[in-house]
Amino acid sequence: MTGLNIPLDQPRAVRPGEELDVEKLGEYISNTLDLPSRPLQIKQFPQGYSNLTYLISFGESQMVLRRPPFGANIKSGHDMAREYKILRALSTHYTKAPKPLHYCEEPSIIGSPFYLMERVSGVILRTKMPGEHKPGHHLMRQISHSFVDTLAELHAIDYVAAGLEELGRPLGYVERQVKGWTKRYVNSKTAPNTTIDKVMQWLGTNYPNEKGASLIHNDFKYDNLILDPVDMTRILAVLDWEMSTLGDPLMDLGTTLGYWVNQNDPDWMQELALSPTTLPGNPTRAEVAEQYATKSGADLSQIVFYYVFGLFKITVIIQQIYFRYKKGLTSDPRFAELNNAVRGFGNMAFQSLSKNRIDDLF
Repeated sequence: MTGLNIPLDQPRAVRPGEELDVEKLGEYISNTLDLPSRPLQIKQFPQGYSNLTYLISFGESQMVLRRPPFGANIKSGHDMAREYKILRALSTHYTKAPKPLHYCEEPSIIGSPFYLMERVSGVILRTKMPGEHKPGHHLMRQISHSFVDTLAELHAIDYVAAGLEELGRPLGYVERQVKGWTKRYVNSKTAPNTTIDKVMQWLGTNYPNEKGASLIHNDFKYDNLILDPVDMTRILAVLDWEMSTLGDPLMDLGTTLGYWVNQNDPDWMQELALSPTTLPGNPTRAEVAEQYATKSGADLSQIVFYYVFGLFKITVIIQQIYFRYKKGLTSDPRFAELNNAVRGFGNMAFQSLSKNRIDDLF
């Protein structure tokens, strides 16, 4: 056994303003899934900044509901039908994708489209775990190896056999991504930032050669993985497929590295608590990239571009959330200081491109 006495990931009370209509949802689930009428209980998984995730307890049955955030444009990055389609396609080709149960496009039930999927119970590593729940050095090192191997394994999925060949347009993916995320940043900008402007300009003039195509997750990090509580080196499920597409797998690696905080990174990065990558036993970003290259055979000669893009994309995601907060479309207090994170990630990206490396930037 390589597990610890770590509690399974559990939901909490639903945040104010993000409640669902219990009566309508209960009736809909009962009729649609042919379940006997039972009292419906709803709790919310509190982590995450994008699509909202709820635990639905329907008598003895439990399932997870995913819906867009309140106030978001559901036709863009919060397309529930697309996310459901991906999970349905992967259900017979990738055992680490949760099984989808049902998609509802009718917004009158809870105010937006949503889908239901199986609940996978297990451990999710988070930055604010109590000390007694944190894996030790040796176990953390093993988990990190499973983490990188799972990313390479995901990129090796035969997406054609899974019926996902129409999910994206791999040719020209990198250029489209840089231009697309640049546009998103401009459209959600709330204050001038010359450093981020320089990063955008550099990305737009330093495109790497195309590296082929694979299914990419686009949000692969520790808190989107469910670990086996008995053997925490075994990954049971990969969550949050909302941004998945077809493209250069190194763009996916770049995003993962963007979330990866080293133990010697600046204090402000440590305080953001994006992922528990600073726990003893974790490799550095450069070591993660090296292990990925060994597992996948990828050429990492232009890894700085992919890392800088990863940081920039995270910058834009945070900026978009902060923009919604400033516009009053969400009142979640976690979002009030995200403008500081926007500046920090922009500075980190500029340091990486200036020094042409992904570690030891300050």
